[in-house]
Amino acid sequence: MKARTIVAITALLLVSMAFADNHGVSWQELSDGQRAVLSQFSGSWDSLPADKQMRLSRGAERWEAMSPEQREQARGRFKDWRALSDDRRELIRERAEIFHSLSPAEQQRIRDNYRRYRQMNRDRREMLRDRYRQMTPEQRQRMRDRALTRPRTRPADRR
Repeated sequence: MKARTIVAITALLLVSMAFADNHGVSWQELSDGQRAVLSQFSGSWDSLPADKQMRLSRGAERWEAMSPEQREQARGRFKDWRALSDDRRELIRERAEIFHSLSPAEQQRIRDNYRRYRQMNRDRREMLRDRYRQMTPEQRQRMRDRALTRPRTRPADRR
């Protein structure tokens, strides 16, 4: 009898956890501000996939916390995003997923490298892009492999 009770409770917990994971966010659970931001979805909210509901609710929460300047910048980025082809957006999503699967240290290393790249003068950046474009796929892969095995700190003489 005791074992059956434990099994039943465990099953109920698992079912409730699965339901919670797939449930998303109800329209009523959103704050007034989130509902205002997401008003275009009010009629179709319940039919949206749970993961999309979660993404939209988090996005609306971030939007509420933004300053007017940040909102204007976000509108510009969103306009640029919408102008991309479906294939390009999918590629960006895939790369973002890969990036987010990396360790925090690896993510920081990539951010630092990108920051250094952006600080280079235009001619130097163009030279690096041209050199990369001229590489064969095998050369590019070897370069990526070396970058992964290279020590994470850069010696001062290599800067």
